[in-house]
Amino acid sequence: MKASSLKKSLKIGDVKINSIVALSPLAGITDYVLRKLIREYSNNCLLMTEMISSEALVQRSDTHITFTDEKETPVSFQIEGHKPDLMARSAKILENKASIIDINMGCPINKIVKGNDGCSLMKNPELARDIVVAVKEAVKIPVTCKFRLGWGQDSKNFVEFAQLMQSAGASAVTVHGRTRSQMYSGFADWEEISKLKGEIDIPFIANGDVVSPESALECLEKSKADGVAIGRASMGDLSLLYRIEKYLSDGILLPEPTLEEKISMLRKHLNAQIAFRGEDVGIKFFRKFYPAYIRNIRGGGDYRHRLVTELDYNKIISILNEILSNG
Repeated sequence: MKASSLKKSLKIGDVKINSIVALSPLAGITDYVLRKLIREYSNNCLLMTEMISSEALVQRSDTHITFTDEKETPVSFQIEGHKPDLMARSAKILENKASIIDINMGCPINKIVKGNDGCSLMKNPELARDIVVAVKEAVKIPVTCKFRLGWGQDSKNFVEFAQLMQSAGASAVTVHGRTRSQMYSGFADWEEISKLKGEIDIPFIANGDVVSPESALECLEKSKADGVAIGRASMGDLSLLYRIEKYLSDGILLPEPTLEEKISMLRKHLNAQIAFRGEDVGIKFFRKFYPAYIRNIRGGGDYRHRLVTELDYNKIISILNEILSNG
């Protein structure tokens, strides 16, 4: 497959996205700050929020996690839960902020599935269907779902599950190419996702292990998907989604950011978190991002330890300058 033969856009319900690239929702990662910085590179990719608890949202709707602005559009807000009425109410709260409402049916972590949320819904397709129906009736914007191949290797029900979500009113689905039992181990099975081709009439987006423009193209070739979603690889490279878009749309392979460019991104990201959350909270929140930004550099382990334990802003900047001088 050549990049020139790919679609250039996605139609999700009545929302046209002038890109086939999406930011995959990541809890505690894809917040307003990261999305805003990615948008500075890509005007067209679909941004997705971190997972939002429907129960927490209904109890207190005005939080950092739901913050957005018009520059983010198109943006999909992902909600999580297992009670159709609460999912519908939370979707209604978000309707005026969102371009799309996405329903989390794929999160594999224990505290989520033990509450009958996330990927546990793949074991209860009827409840998942009822949730989609309820959310679809509550809002006028498109509703989508994100799920996995299935609960385990012997229970891959993603094709039937996708068909059921479509019949319930979903306008698109995103499939992560692992089962719940795999968690994040092994490799995403892009070829398995291709079984959806011809089985549903709505767009499907492939997700899992896309870390570069080249892997994005390979994923689309093997999965036959209409689009591709990028998750953790976006943490240390704000330009990645744009570079993937450029490769898929024009066949142009832009170079990876240099060390200097990555440290510049890191500083900009850190400063934006501090502006958004305050210095103390912003610095602590940002600690999870350091490893991604300085991955594979000489002395990276020592620098990571120093950065994640340092709470003084000026000392953090001093460490970053040290990285550059020794780079």
